[in-house]
Amino acid sequence: MPSEARALDTLDYFERNLPAYLEDLRQLVEIESPSLEPQGLKRAALWLQTQFAGLGELRRFETEAGTVLRLYRRGSGPRVLLLAHYDTVHPAGSWSRLWREEGGRIYGPGIYDMKAGLLFILWALRYLVSSGREHPNLEVLLTPDEEIGSRSSRIFIEDAARGADYALVLEPPTGSGDLKVHRKGVGWYLLKVHGRAAHQGVEPEKGVNAIVEASQLIMQIIRAQDLEKGTTLGPNVIKGGTTGNVVADYAEVLVDMRAWTLEEAERVDRFMRGLKPRLSGARLELEGGLNRPPMEPTPESLALFELARGVARELGFDSKPGKVGGGSDGNFTANLGVPTLDGLGAMGAGAHQKSEHVIKEALAPRMALLAELLTRLTRDA
Repeated sequence: MPSEARALDTLDYFERNLPAYLEDLRQLVEIESPSLEPQGLKRAALWLQTQFAGLGELRRFETEAGTVLRLYRRGSGPRVLLLAHYDTVHPAGSWSRLWREEGGRIYGPGIYDMKAGLLFILWALRYLVSSGREHPNLEVLLTPDEEIGSRSSRIFIEDAARGADYALVLEPPTGSGDLKVHRKGVGWYLLKVHGRAAHQGVEPEKGVNAIVEASQLIMQIIRAQDLEKGTTLGPNVIKGGTTGNVVADYAEVLVDMRAWTLEEAERVDRFMRGLKPRLSGARLELEGGLNRPPMEPTPESLALFELARGVARELGFDSKPGKVGGGSDGNFTANLGVPTLDGLGAMGAGAHQKSEHVIKEALAPRMALLAELLTRLTRDA
């Protein structure tokens, strides 16, 4: 059977099973699972464990952040790692309605980022079982802490990546539907400034104002950006002082860093660690650093994109090689040299907002893309 005909058969499967997929999605969305709320994460992990049971060898790993689920399914040829997270940013109870359909859109906390895409994996596996189609050796990793930096999950992601030939990430595509081949590296720095307190009215000259010191350092930090190269430094949170008539003896600044290349991220890191106090008597401390290295495109990852693009065209839509400023767990796999393709999740918008939604009519074609890509990787490896 020609490849386009096979792709359309695959699409037909997901269109026919869309109601069942949506019921699964509704159940998962209605289990609120914010990153820092253990009970919600536990319920979501148990639900996912039940759904994935029987689709491969499933293992649970308990971490400080929650449960990491790791599933292995034997196939032939290369080994493909599928990455998704089930934590969300919305506090439990912050949505008055957890599921709402309106105008071809479905709204809910975490539905777009990224519970809809996570369930693409579940239904792709179900499709492979029901169709008997050949597929690669698969490993699925479902994590509970991507939204807070993957501090506990990173070790599992990197361990799985070291044995993978490809990594596919089920985060959403760009707003225009493009798959993602390039993501900025992400880091944060907490700059702590220690000064010396004194009475502002009686003897201000004996004090060292930490807020004044911090303000001068902030201007240095802003000048270290390279906007032409896309390198940004955002001093977005500042705290300091005790009361209005006391010279501030402490201030702290939380700085967000983004860079397209590892070279730029390392330049910024050297700069931040080289900061010196401007005021006599001030002292600095620095915490943090690069959390997610940049996901930079390579010839191998671009070839993987072109394979997926060809499948998408057979399914009736197209994609360009997308680049975005946010990071994902694909940053970790790409940094280890694994050809990585991101953005294979659901079309929609409003991530991290009360307008978060997915587009209903785009769900089946995007699920079909993932399933077909898995079968093509066996033949085209």
